[in-house]
This record gives sequence, structure tokens and C-alpha cells, in this order.
Amino acid sequence: MDYASTHRELVEQCKQGSRQAQFELYKLYSKAMYNLCLRMVKNELDAEDVLQNAFVDVFTKLDTFQYQSSIGAWIKRIVLNNAINFLKRNRVYFEALDERFANNLQEEEAPDQESTGLTVERINRALFELPDGYRVVFSLYLLEGYDHKEIAEILDITEATSKSQFSRAKSKLRDILETQRITT
Repeated sequence: MDYASTHRELVEQCKQGSRQAQFELYKLYSKAMYNLCLRMVKNELDAEDVLQNAFVDVFTKLDTFQYQSSIGAWIKRIVLNNAINFLKRNRVYFEALDERFANNLQEEEAPDQESTGLTVERINRALFELPDGYRVVFSLYLLEGYDHKEIAEILDITEATSKSQFSRAKSKLRDILETQRITT
């Protein structure tokens, strides 16, 4: 049995109400989805709450899943929507950037990781120090692969605001990492 048919069979069992199948689906995706939640909401307890609410949505809406995407992508979208709704309820602030400055934002080349001494742990700590709006846009763009137009639609902000938040997040992250380097 190949990977795709295993998941299809598992989804079908979940649709029929199998608690064991639901648990298996949860085990397959919960760790990755928890990491997504944690990057988005920044707090472990809030991330756990968002994850649990998202999986409740997954299992209550599973009958609408039509195999037009992978089950993982479908679950990720539900988790992401739950995280964004959580942030909106808690009033994450996105700083708008005047449209005339949006065109001045340019992608910069990343420095060589070996020469900077960056580790995943240092970067994660620095990400959690970013203001919520910066962190959310940075995570959606760089880590989740959404473009600025998609982010603007998801967060109900302008594309220019998404670009400015990303640019400011990169700058702030660079400052945080530099400060960490100096103090260690």
C-alpha cells in the first residue's frame, strides 16, 4: 500500500467516525501543526489551544474534504486559519506602510550561515522576540511559502503592509541576532 492510498483510507475511516483513525491522523500531523501554531501565536499554551480547536474543525469538517489537495495541506490551512483568527481576536497590530515606499523594499541576499554562527535555536528565540505582526508575516512568507498577495488576503491587510512587515521583520530579526551574538 503506497503513502497516498494509506492516507486516503485513513481519511475515509475518519469520515466514518473511527476514533482510532482520527487518533492516527492526529498523530501524523499534530507535531508539525503545533510548530506552525507556536510560530504564529508565540505562546505554548495558546498554540496548544489553537491546535486543539483546529483539529476539532478538521474532524467536524472532514466530510467536506474532496481530495483536491493533500490531506496535510488541507489540515494546514485549517490550522493556519485558526491561528490567524486567534491573533485577530487578540488584536495583532500590523503597521501599514505608505504605498509610495512599498516599491523600495527589496529582497536581500542571506548571509552565509557558517560565518554567522546561526543555529535553529538562536533563530527560533529571535523569532519569538519579534512583534506579533512582524512574526506572523515573516512566518507566512518565509516559512510557509505564501506570497504577499496571499498574505494580504489572509490577514485582511494591503500587499504593501505585508511587504513592509516582512522587511521590518527581517531588519528587526537581524538586530536581535546581532545583539544575541554580541552578548554570547
